[in-house]
Amino acid sequence: MCGIFGCILKDGTAAPLIHASLKRLEYRGYDSVGIATINNGEIYVKKDQGKIDDVHRILNLDDLPGNIGIGHTRWATHGAPLKVNAHPHTDCTGQIAVVHNGIIENYSELKLELENSGHKFVSKTDTEVIAHLIEETATKDPSLSFTDAVLTAIKGLDGSYAIAVISTREPDKIICARNESPLVLGVGENGVYCASDTPAFLPITNKAIFVNDGELVILSPTGYEIRKVCDSSSVAREPKIIDWTPEMAVKQGYPYFMIKEIHEQPLTLRNTLRLQEHYLDLISTFLDRANEVFLVACGTSYHACLAASYMFSKLAFLPTYPVYASEFVEQHGKSVNIDSTILAVSQSGETADTLAAVTCAQQRAATILGLTNVIGSTLTRVSRVYIGQQSGPEIGVAATKTFTSQLSVLAQLALRLSKKRGKISQDEMDYLEEKLEHLPDVVDTIVKTQEEKVKQIAKKYKDAKIFFFLGRGISTATAYEGRLKLMEIAYVPSIAFPAGESKHGPISLIEQGFPVVFICPKDGAHRTLISNIMEMKARGASILAIVEEDDEEVKKLADDYVEVPKGIPEVLSPIPFAVPLQLLAYYMALERGHNPDTPRNLAKSVTVK
Repeated sequence: MCGIFGCILKDGTAAPLIHASLKRLEYRGYDSVGIATINNGEIYVKKDQGKIDDVHRILNLDDLPGNIGIGHTRWATHGAPLKVNAHPHTDCTGQIAVVHNGIIENYSELKLELENSGHKFVSKTDTEVIAHLIEETATKDPSLSFTDAVLTAIKGLDGSYAIAVISTREPDKIICARNESPLVLGVGENGVYCASDTPAFLPITNKAIFVNDGELVILSPTGYEIRKVCDSSSVAREPKIIDWTPEMAVKQGYPYFMIKEIHEQPLTLRNTLRLQEHYLDLISTFLDRANEVFLVACGTSYHACLAASYMFSKLAFLPTYPVYASEFVEQHGKSVNIDSTILAVSQSGETADTLAAVTCAQQRAATILGLTNVIGSTLTRVSRVYIGQQSGPEIGVAATKTFTSQLSVLAQLALRLSKKRGKISQDEMDYLEEKLEHLPDVVDTIVKTQEEKVKQIAKKYKDAKIFFFLGRGISTATAYEGRLKLMEIAYVPSIAFPAGESKHGPISLIEQGFPVVFICPKDGAHRTLISNIMEMKARGASILAIVEEDDEEVKKLADDYVEVPKGIPEVLSPIPFAVPLQLLAYYMALERGHNPDTPRNLAKSVTVK
């Protein structure tokens, strides 16, 4: 997730306004920043890695000339956060500049084709191909207008994008287009604006036009024109008045970042399905070669690793060992060796305990692989191979969208490794891949249809003193994550166990009305889990069940239940089944009067051991 902004002003210079607007989008990305303007038939560019204030202190972003320009604040997905990878990106001639939010799936193929046609690339980004593709389109057919060249070029893009393009060929226009990534226009007294989010221009104007997927926009000094990409037909759309405060706009109208990020999960899951095939293959190759594999992480990332250990075992027949990073050195530090492989998982890539475990393993010649959300973090620098989960910045302290994204990436690695090892049939592989592709829609359905029910459940149990979370098999990891969310956000003491272990001590706590949450996918452990539900119910527990929508047997046993769509494969179930638990923690926090974005005593990235 990155922030883009563009403007055409009637009076004044564009650069200071672009700079100020990017500051309001810095929550969307902050590892690099850049601005491009046009003046007297020439494009001027300033950009560098770092946060906006740091880059401005060195470069003075405000002194670029011209009344038209585009800007970008970046969260890296392709290419490390370096100056050369910062947006805007230009073509070979320096006459086209592009900023982009999203992921171009077919950029490798396009780049190869363009290089074979003589184009010279300077960055490692997917975005740069857009500038060269527009240049190539215009070169092949000089009769095309700048607008038509952009329109033709973007028809060759696969993936998600919101782009803004300027060119010296038509120096009074900004061409924008959208597919899956957000794009909004602003109309004010002194100009027209485009941005990835309304906070960018809200202090200037509250008149906004929301651009839909598959639409292209031409901004000019006279206003805006919207066209459909498919047939270039015109679209009429009047501005709407946005009555949000700037703070509300940053959260897109949601009261807290946590609920906003829960609602973003369909989009972030789609983005994780656009991972670079090359890196998936590389990591799966290293995993295949390993004599032993340790999945090392902390907190929520550890729960993703625990779920992944079931995925790797069931799909690729690979035994893996999920380990709390803080315990790794004591538990395995002396035994890891050159034949060991460590897959370290960290949202920030800076988690101190995880990096300490990695350092220990490196010193004993183990292979280090990384999964993180922050390209350029320490974990990416010390890993033999790393992969970015492409979730965008997560502002709320509690991990939500980053957890489900980690699970999606780990599931893809397990499937890739299974294919490499020939452990499951092609029919089963095709089935699982199809189900994985549909998970964003499944999560979208859960949020839309079950949020109100979860809200009512939170009201009912807001005064509970303690919760149990129980699951079997891979759902044990889901139970642990549900327990963690409720504890850290709502401050409710909670206990999670594999359901089969509940008889070995925990069941002694059960008394009348004691809330027990069961994670109930219809998998191989379903029949046994029902026995555990009946054991708890017989002792007076209040049963809260996360069930598939056709699971009538568990519904009859439960005091309250939340439904997820049916037909989810066991190995993928933690992704959708975690979402109701995130909502439960969020609404329990609200019912108990707590701010879910800033839980006490916690930090987003734990950089001390």
